[in-house]
Amino acid sequence: MNKNELAKLLKEHHKDAFLWASHCCHYSQEEGKEVLQRTYLKIVEKKAVYKEKATFKTWLFSVIRFTAIDYLKKKKAYESLEKVKIGVEDTPFEIHTIDYKKLLKQLPERQHQVLLLAFYHEMTLAEIATITQLHIGTIRTHYERGKEAMRTLVLKENV
Repeated sequence: MNKNELAKLLKEHHKDAFLWASHCCHYSQEEGKEVLQRTYLKIVEKKAVYKEKATFKTWLFSVIRFTAIDYLKKKKAYESLEKVKIGVEDTPFEIHTIDYKKLLKQLPERQHQVLLLAFYHEMTLAEIATITQLHIGTIRTHYERGKEAMRTLVLKENV
């Protein structure tokens, strides 16, 4: 793959890559920027090379994930979570505010990652298996258990 093709693909996936880097850094946009920059450096310096075994996005997300893991191991700092408001403000009934990021953080790390990739980044379970380097059956298990755990946590929040 030549530099122009690589640059085009990186530009095409930049927004999703930044969101994934931020998610990998516990929702910190500043750390996400740092991780994404380090990822791009790895790619430019050919420390990470796309071998076309998976889709480019899947490969890129995998590189970002491992870069974030290394970065956070060195940094050991986490940002606070933001609240997500659900509901219509002009309605006469009570509006529930559910902090979905907080609920996601209560899940085991693998379930958290699988749900983020599946729902926020619209990836298939096979693509997630490639990114996380886990067997597809393991990913299915984390996906199903994560959905059930989130359902339970949301129901507890609404009580």
